[in-house]
Amino acid sequence: MIDPFTLLAFVPAALALNVTPGADMMLCLAQGMRSGRSSAWAASAGVSAGSMVHVTIAGLGLGAVVAAFPWAFEVIRWFGVAYLLYLAVHALRSSTVKVAGQGMHPWKAFRAGLFTNLSNVKVIWFVLAFIPQFVEPDAGPVFIQFLVFGALIAIGGFFINGLVGVFAGTLGAKLVRSSKVLGYVTGSIYAALAARLAVME
Repeated sequence: MIDPFTLLAFVPAALALNVTPGADMMLCLAQGMRSGRSSAWAASAGVSAGSMVHVTIAGLGLGAVVAAFPWAFEVIRWFGVAYLLYLAVHALRSSTVKVAGQGMHPWKAFRAGLFTNLSNVKVIWFVLAFIPQFVEPDAGPVFIQFLVFGALIAIGGFFINGLVGVFAGTLGAKLVRSSKVLGYVTGSIYAALAARLAVME
């Protein structure tokens, strides 16, 4: 059973990260601009499906490792601190994101979203850095907790990326123009999460 206060801390952090422009969001934006709403939602669904694949792989691996070597959770925690700090520096240095992707049929847009997300191996590293700080080994199976948190990220990402595609002419364009500001915001979030992960017991 996941503690409600943990969920209250997780959801705002996950949503804040979901609104940060990246390759997945730019793909949905491109589909909305070039193929319409259906393709935008399809691409967003593909992205979310891909993220759940990453979450499942990471959760299975982490659950097995922690079950066999309880001290491994501590190693993973410090890996998470280092990786989140790396992401913070990278976000602060980034100022632009490119809109890429051709217009396509919804099914092809779904596949594009799926493969775009699956081909980004950094996603699984992010999952391993972000989710474990909210996982409580004593609260139940690590894998189930991973799936719950991963599903929340995937659902939030589905709606946010889909809406960016639907409102490609307004909301999407504003996000692209404000990517530098969002880079600072995201970098600060990553740094705060790294600090939280470093001091948690």
